[in-house]
Amino acid sequence: MAGADRAGAGRPSGASGGPDGTGETGGRPLLLGVRHHGPGSARAVRAALDAARPGVVLVEGPPEADALIPLAAHEDMRPPVALLAHAVDEPGRSAFWPMAEFSPEWVALRWALEHDVPARFIDLPAAHTLALRAADEEAEAEGQADGRNTEDEPGAASPDVRGDPLAVLAAAAGHDDPERWWEDVIEHRGAGQGGVFAPFTAVEEAMAALRETGADGEEGGAYDRDLVREAHMRLQVRAARREFARGVAVVCGAWHVPALRRKAAVTADRALLKGLPRTKVDMTWVPWTHRRLSRAGGYGAGIESPGWYGHLFAAADRPVERWLTRVAGLLREEDRVVSPAHVIEAARLADALAVLRGRPLPGLSETTDAVRAVLCDGSDVPLALVHDRLVVGDVLGEVPAGAPAVPLQRDLTRTQRRLRLKPEAAERELELDLRKETDAARSRLLHRLRLLGVGWGEPVASRSTGTFRETWRLRWEPELSVRVAEAGVWGTTVLSAATARAEADALTARGLAEVTALAERCLLAELPDALAPVMRILADRAALDTDVGHLAEALPALVRALRYGDVRGTDTGALAEVAAGLAERVFVGLPAACAALDTDAAEEMRRHVDAVHTAVGLLGDAPTPRHGDLRPRWRTVLRTLSARDTVPGVVRGRAVRLLLDDGELAPDEAGRLMGLALSPGTPPADAAAWIEGFVGGGSGGGMLLLHDERLLALIDSWLTGVPADAFTNVLPLLRRTFSAYEPGVRRSLGELVGRGPRARGSVTAAGFGIPGFAAGLDTARADAVLPVVRLLLGRDPAGEDGPTGGGDPAGDDGPAGGDGPAGGDGPAGGDGPAGGDGPAGGDGPAGGDGPAGGDEPARGDDSARDDDLVRDGELARDDDLVRHGELARDDDLVRDGELVRDDDLVGVET
Repeated sequence: MAGADRAGAGRPSGASGGPDGTGETGGRPLLLGVRHHGPGSARAVRAALDAARPGVVLVEGPPEADALIPLAAHEDMRPPVALLAHAVDEPGRSAFWPMAEFSPEWVALRWALEHDVPARFIDLPAAHTLALRAADEEAEAEGQADGRNTEDEPGAASPDVRGDPLAVLAAAAGHDDPERWWEDVIEHRGAGQGGVFAPFTAVEEAMAALRETGADGEEGGAYDRDLVREAHMRLQVRAARREFARGVAVVCGAWHVPALRRKAAVTADRALLKGLPRTKVDMTWVPWTHRRLSRAGGYGAGIESPGWYGHLFAAADRPVERWLTRVAGLLREEDRVVSPAHVIEAARLADALAVLRGRPLPGLSETTDAVRAVLCDGSDVPLALVHDRLVVGDVLGEVPAGAPAVPLQRDLTRTQRRLRLKPEAAERELELDLRKETDAARSRLLHRLRLLGVGWGEPVASRSTGTFRETWRLRWEPELSVRVAEAGVWGTTVLSAATARAEADALTARGLAEVTALAERCLLAELPDALAPVMRILADRAALDTDVGHLAEALPALVRALRYGDVRGTDTGALAEVAAGLAERVFVGLPAACAALDTDAAEEMRRHVDAVHTAVGLLGDAPTPRHGDLRPRWRTVLRTLSARDTVPGVVRGRAVRLLLDDGELAPDEAGRLMGLALSPGTPPADAAAWIEGFVGGGSGGGMLLLHDERLLALIDSWLTGVPADAFTNVLPLLRRTFSAYEPGVRRSLGELVGRGPRARGSVTAAGFGIPGFAAGLDTARADAVLPVVRLLLGRDPAGEDGPTGGGDPAGDDGPAGGDGPAGGDGPAGGDGPAGGDGPAGGDGPAGGDGPAGGDEPARGDDSARDDDLVRDGELARDDDLVRHGELARDDDLVRDGELVRDDDLVGVET
């Protein structure tokens, strides 16, 4: 490679010397070109610093963060972390400089702090970086508005060289995978191979050759930005060399090393920096994650396998064997069978693959292939888990409490600690019981953060249908720190910021539905100071809005909010009045609004009708003093909609269905209305729309057709009579209607239709010909499941309708009652075992012609030995009687759950 300084590349250096004379007064600086987030580079940087012992360490990064460097040595600082810079007047304009434990920059900072050596950042200040980025975004927006493609403009950096220089080097070396090439050359390089400075010299020569053959003479685009950054770095290096006599060490991206080595006039560098835009910025440390290290940040670099790189940096020896052991532990946690023999065989396979592929050590690709073949049995499903949990990982860093932060962030941190709600990178579900104070406070915090745009948690469907439970899916992302900084303009605490944000959103809301949704969120977040102005704005908007669709869209959110009043202790009286008023206005305007609608508008109106029906049902449970119970008036509106020919068929069909479900419409009347809607005089498209409204969607229409053969026969008769030319027009609508049913419902409907009208019976006949389908209830089949139902409900068998009462074995028809085993026709009653014709009576086992008293030795197929009685297949020995698994011994008889001793008899009247 073309490059200088080869003579001193491997020369050992003392405490004040370096390979290029570093450490001597006026000597050349020690330039350590690295790959950001490279564990091999990080180890090499530490070794080089230990050998050179410079007087100052300069690191690529924003100079505004110099005051934050001492926090890197804090005991509570745990990487991965990132430097966050954001504009003071626009916190959303921000940039990150992430660092992991294996990042060369982090290693350099830690080395300097451990050895009491000053450390400084030398990159272009963040004040210029953010201002330049904003200018670029404005220029790009203007270019798109003018129709220009800014990516193809001359002067843009060559993506082959500047965009990914490692890919160019790997291609020159005959490798098609730059990650794999870098692992072989740098990451797998053994300690002491060629001296501590050899890799930096080789990388510097390679980058110098790339810059000479690349776009070094071009201007504009990202390359111009690099020239500006490198000019600022050279100025900082010059200043450090004048200040520190022991020498200067610079840790920066390998691409910049040739530019820093090149001699340039001070005036030229200052000219490049003159006139740059700037903005006021704040800087702090924020937690980062391994998953986010895979993205390009302030360094413009990212890695695909941060978990693997972290393992390579932390494993002192035998990295492959240790990695495979971690993989085995993960798979065992997932209940997969992985033995030590599996790990041994996988390690052997990885070594063999490395030899076959000509690699110095097994890399990630070899270990992955070994894990798939040996530990995962060739399956990619568990391998995906290994990649997600280990190769990438969900490690979340921590920053000390003393790190600079906006007041809102400090209040959020205090609240998180008080509620024991720790931010975590891994996604998890959180179940909250709002009846508990701690869970209620957690719910309020999460709702307030969502209102502020900080999406730490997202509500998901809860397994419980009660309003006192919530389920959240939590996952902390590093970008949320920016969102918190943005929300800091609304207040210094989460409560005050959420209140101010809610009031502002209410004023800027464009529609009534947005205001009602905001009122619901205020109730969930428990913002009483914001709810009052939001309700005033809501009342004003509702009074002026005459669009029935808007009113119907706004009503459900208000009614949902009313459900939280009891469990959260919030006064929702004003909200109930507004909701009832909206409902009244919907009742008045809905019939007229449903006339003359096209297909899309009719479908939207059907959704509004469903939403209003649900809302009115909830409002009816707690009628307001001024409006009373709204349900009777709503049913009148539904009857009006179902009878008007000007209303679209999908709305009329839905109105009939809602009335039928509420029991306000007899099945015969619903059948009559369906018959009218499906009569030959109705256009097929209108009839199909009526069917869609009546049985379409997820409203349970399929089950209705299964259990009401009259309605099914009407649809079947209509469908078979649709003309061929009209059938193709109604088929898409019918397919959409029936495709929403569950597969089992569709299959059962197909079987019923396949039997034909004759098997189903006449439409008007009351008879039934299909097993399981009848006009009435099959009481015998229903009685068979009663014991199981009682057991599931936890009902006492001896209670009402149980063994001692009602119609079960110890009640009127039970063992000690009318017709049970001990009653009228039971074992101890009139015709029972101890009575008239029972086992112990006239013709029973103990009398007359029974097994123990007449000519028959047995009863049924069971033997009655020693005066034992057989009941439900069980033997009652020594004249014992069996009652639900309990024995009544010594000739005791059971009466209403009590034992009657001394051969007392229980009569029919017992």
